[in-house]
Amino acid sequence: MKNDYDFGNFLYELRRQAQLTQAELADRLGVTDKAVSKWENGRAKPGTELLRRLSALYGISVEELLAKREETKTMEITKIVLTGGPCAGKTTAMTRIYEHFENRGYKVLIIPETATELINGGVSPKTCGTVLDFQVELAKLQLAKEAAFENAAKTMNAAKILIVCDRGIMDGKAYLDPVDYAAWRQKLGASEVDLRDNYDAVFHLVTAAKGAAEAYTLSNNAARTETVEEATVLDDKVIAVWTGHPHLRVIDNSTDFEDKLRRLLAEIDGFLGEPEPFEIERKFLIAYPDIRWLETYPSCRKVEIIQTYLNAPEGGERRVRQRGSDGSFIYVETVKKPISDIKRVETERRLTQSEYLNCLLDADMTRHPIRKTRYCLTWENQYFEIDVYPFWDDKAIVEIELQKEDTPVHFPKELKIIKEVTGDPAYKNAALARNTNV
Repeated sequence: MKNDYDFGNFLYELRRQAQLTQAELADRLGVTDKAVSKWENGRAKPGTELLRRLSALYGISVEELLAKREETKTMEITKIVLTGGPCAGKTTAMTRIYEHFENRGYKVLIIPETATELINGGVSPKTCGTVLDFQVELAKLQLAKEAAFENAAKTMNAAKILIVCDRGIMDGKAYLDPVDYAAWRQKLGASEVDLRDNYDAVFHLVTAAKGAAEAYTLSNNAARTETVEEATVLDDKVIAVWTGHPHLRVIDNSTDFEDKLRRLLAEIDGFLGEPEPFEIERKFLIAYPDIRWLETYPSCRKVEIIQTYLNAPEGGERRVRQRGSDGSFIYVETVKKPISDIKRVETERRLTQSEYLNCLLDADMTRHPIRKTRYCLTWENQYFEIDVYPFWDDKAIVEIELQKEDTPVHFPKELKIIKEVTGDPAYKNAALARNTNV
């Protein structure tokens, strides 16, 4: 997420003090209200001549406005979760993440695992009245810690801050039955979308119990009690509770531990855009999927999406997306620049609902909004996104993002592949949005 201590906020306060609407200010300056909105959202800055007119309007010196414009800086705060099954290597991974990203110019903040802190302090599911009681207090403390770290980050003199959570709030769901989970959410007063998608990305390290059982141990964590079999089951549950997040990556035990950590760092690098934010995506046309199977499979979550294309420079793509379920949504702006058929530079920005509505004013009127139901499916440690469109009843699209272009893809037998359509312009959402039948 981005926090702009910037000129836009300064201009907003001046306009508010002058008791002007964006439309009224635009009329006085001879610009559009969209231009004023972009200034205040930090997406553009007025030129020198407009600054002179703003100076006269607000009774502030041109020099002060120019100084404010040049002083503008953007602080980037990114909050990620490192989760996984028992004995997955998180402790060592945290040290590597800290060293790796501090060397890349980030200020790295580590939020310790809340469950371990409580258990080592004598507060556990065994000492509390019920497992639900323990998970409620754990979640409250987790949320308070995250808020404290985020607020502290905003005061720091750093351009790039990476907050790494040793487990996230949704891990608690893996320890609760459906009735207790509903009660847990009610006590927290938040929807699943609010809790799960509050993080920018989630990275799951698979327990050593799956694929590296000889390395599984209880000796390095006094709070760990699970057997190999219990650890395997718990690992699957943790993956399931995070499935549905816009950016979930699963790091398995297909290599030795050192390479497992290298793959983790490469995935975080790719997400953060080090050296630049690219994604490698493959896309397949499939027969209309078995919806009942998808909706009952434990590691699958349904998400409703409305995607609107915005005006963008030639060759680029800009869109906003409303994403969520059960009336709870997040809003994201995405800008894409193609490099090859399957590789592209992509940057994302989380929006408030107000910012999202402002962006809709800049919609590309030659394209229809795309509505689709997305099924997020974790299968053999790969993360598939299956898009079902209301205008197709015989086919759908499945996408998968990869860390390397030659990574093999393993599909569940329930998905019937018709053909790969990676790079085929006819199956891009941007093309479907121009279809008059949509």
